[in-house]
Amino acid sequence: MMLPIVILLLCLVGGGTVLFYLRTSNTKSKVQVNLSGQIAQQFVNVQDIRGNFLFTQDGWLLCYLRIFPISLDLLSASEKKLLIQKLTAELSSIRFPFKFLAVSRPVDISPLISELASILRAADPKQKELLRQEIAEMNNLALSGEVVERQFYLTLWQRQENGERDLLEKAKRLVQHFEDEQVQAHVLKQHEIVQLCNLVNNPAYTHLEDAEAKATIPFLREV
Repeated sequence: MMLPIVILLLCLVGGGTVLFYLRTSNTKSKVQVNLSGQIAQQFVNVQDIRGNFLFTQDGWLLCYLRIFPISLDLLSASEKKLLIQKLTAELSSIRFPFKFLAVSRPVDISPLISELASILRAADPKQKELLRQEIAEMNNLALSGEVVERQFYLTLWQRQENGERDLLEKAKRLVQHFEDEQVQAHVLKQHEIVQLCNLVNNPAYTHLEDAEAKATIPFLREV
C-alpha cells in the first residue's frame, strides 16, 4: 500500500516543480520583452533636452553648470586660504540645493602628436632625438588610456510645474557668485547637456568641442 502513495507523492512534487518553472520562465520572458521595447529616453528617464534644460519622465527639470578648474599650484598658502574664504562667503547666501558632479573624459592628443611630427622634419639632430622621445611617450599615453581630463559640474533641479525661468535665474545667480571670485563658470546649453549625458553614461566616450548632438547621441526606435 505504501508504494502507490510514494509514487503519487513523487508525481505531485514533480508536477509542482514543472509548473513553477514554467511560470518563472514566462515571467522572465515578459520582463525581457518589456525591456527590449523601451526606447533610450525611457531607459535613462529623459523626456527631452531643450535649451538649457533636461526634462525627465517623472516630472523634474534639471539645469547644469560647468565650473572651470583653476591651478592651485600657482597660489601661495595665504592666497589659497583667501580664495576659500571668499568662495565660502559667496556661496553662503545660496538657499537652494545643488549637486556637485566630477567626471573624467579621455582626451584626444592626436593633434599634438601631428604637430610634433611636423616640427620633426625641420629640426636639427638633437631636437629630432628629443621630439622622437616625446612622440613615443605621447603614443604610449594614448594607448594606455591614461590621458584624461577632469570636468566639474553643478546640477540644479526643481519640479517642471514651477517653470523654467526660476531655475534659470538660480543657475545664473550661482554663475555670478563664482565669477565674482575669478572662477569661470557658465550654464550648459542643449548640445553641451547631450555631451554630458554621453560622458556620464559612456566613460570611454571622447567628445570634440564642436561635435554635433545628432552625431554623438544614439536614438533607439521601437519595433
